[in-house]
Parts: sequence; C-alpha cells; structure tokens
Amino acid sequence: MSILQDSQPAARSQKLSLTNILKTVLQQREVSIAFSVLVLAGLLALASPNFLNRANLMTLIVGMSFDMIVAIGMTILMVSGGFDLSVGSTLALAGAVAGYAMTKFDVPIPLGILLGLLTGGLIGVVNGVLVTKIRVNPLIATLGMMQVVRGIVFLVTAGLGIPNLPDGFNYFGQEKWLDIQIPVWIMLILVVLGELVLRRSSFFRQSYFVGGNERSARLSGINVDWIKISNYIIVGLMAAVSGLLLAGRMGSASVSAGQGAELRVVAAVVIGGASLSGGEGSILGAFFGVMLMNLISNGLNLLGINVYWQNIVIGAVLIIAVAADSLSRRKQ
Repeated sequence: MSILQDSQPAARSQKLSLTNILKTVLQQREVSIAFSVLVLAGLLALASPNFLNRANLMTLIVGMSFDMIVAIGMTILMVSGGFDLSVGSTLALAGAVAGYAMTKFDVPIPLGILLGLLTGGLIGVVNGVLVTKIRVNPLIATLGMMQVVRGIVFLVTAGLGIPNLPDGFNYFGQEKWLDIQIPVWIMLILVVLGELVLRRSSFFRQSYFVGGNERSARLSGINVDWIKISNYIIVGLMAAVSGLLLAGRMGSASVSAGQGAELRVVAAVVIGGASLSGGEGSILGAFFGVMLMNLISNGLNLLGINVYWQNIVIGAVLIIAVAADSLSRRKQ
C-alpha cells in the first residue's frame, strides 16, 4: 500500500515536470513562430491544391532567400537597438553598380561583384556615422538615405535598368547545386553562420548589451559606437549580397529592385522575436518570420486575391507585431 502511495506523488510530479517543460518550450519565440508557419502551411495546402507543387515550393523558397539574407543583417542591427530603412535601395544600387561596371567598362566579374559589395558597405558606413557620431535619429538617417540611394540608382541606370548581364555573373542567381537554386544555398549558409556568431561570438554578443542598456554598455567599457557602425556595415553588405543575387537571377539590374523590402524585412524580424527597442532577437526567429511573411504573400497569390492586398497585409502585420512587442515590454 505504501509503495502505491509513494508512486502516485512521483507520477504526479513527473507529469507536472513534463507540463512545465512543454510550456517553457512553447514560450520560446522561435518555437511559437515555427508552429504558426506549420499551421499556415497546412491551411494553404487545404485551400489550394497547387501549394504543395514542387514548382510553387521552390518559387516560395527562392523568393524568401533574398529577404532572408537582408534579414540576417537587420536582426543583428536591431539587437543593438538600430534599424535600417535604406536596405531596399541599397539592394538595388549594389546590383546596378556591379551591372554598370561589367557592361559599360567590361570589368571582370569578380571585380564587379566586389564593387557591388563595397557599395553596400559604404552605405552602411555612412548610416552608422550619421547615427552614432552626428546623432541623427536612425529613422530620419536611413529614411533619407533610402531616398538618396534610390535616386542614385535611377542616375546610374538612366531610369531604364541594366540588361544583358554576363552569364558568369548570372550563374549565381540562376544555376543549381544538388538540384537546389544557389541563392537558397547561400541563404542557408549565411543563416547558420549568422546564428552561430550572434550566439557564440563575444564581439557580436555585445550587441545584446548595447541594445539592452546602451549607457551601462558604455560604462562597462564596450565601444558602443564601433558596435553600431559595424552592424550598419553588416546590414549594408547583406543587402548588397541580396541585390547581386537578385540581379543575377533576373539577368538585369532593375530600378525597382528592393522596393518595399525594408518593411517586409523589418516586419519579419520583429515577428521573429526582435524588438525595436533592442536587446532581443535571433537569426533563427527571423528565418521563421521571413518564411511566414512569404507564405502569406504566396497564399494570397494562389487564392487569386488582388496583389494590392499584399501591401495592406504586410503593413497590418508590421503594426500588429510592433504593438505586440510594445505590450509585452510594458507587462515586463
């Protein structure tokens, strides 16, 4: 009898322990957003027979790869308390500069790619200096930079784009490795590297301290300005990588490339757990956030809903995500 009495509390304790573990796991932002992705994918599979087609799934994954590459840099930047609204224009200018150099001056493809990357890095430097040294509000600095850079794109391309890019350049945007498009492989590699360095690297982990409490970070000896400038450079480089891959994918540098990318990326990163106030976020969470945003767009297309509704949905999702983040912080 005593053995039965002893075993019952033990079983009850084990059950409570498993419940607590499950509750803790579900409270993780990455797990909850991944669950949302699975639910939405299941609903789309039921609503549209074309959703699970290989062609549609590959289009979905390739499409999200360009936003996700930018989201890697945006996540790191938002963790440190900043954000960048010029990424869409930076994306377009990187492709335009590379295309212009290769088609107008016949520079080698590697040099053209390097010029595109340097363009993104330079824009990041300017944004970082404006925010950290001149103390311009990040919203104003990057919003102004978005307009300036987009204007330069029109000047470089004469408003017509740059067609007929070299086949060697287009290779990285159009060809496959192991039957998977190269942009997808590059996205996956950068996601893994980004997640590792943000969690394991002592330099990048300082972004959490800077975003969490900038004043305390300065007092503890962290070079806050250098951390922020570095993060603006990283997001500029990620936007440039995405722009080069997109130009290669299309075989031309388009003047409209990257339009609206800044809002999609910011919304996805916030959905993935990053905060506009800084100090929170992960690359994995951003990955699921980008996937969710692209599932929404893909679903609207499959269901034949007017394309203009996508802008409404993206804006609404951004507002809801930011409002939820604000309410959560207020409760804390």
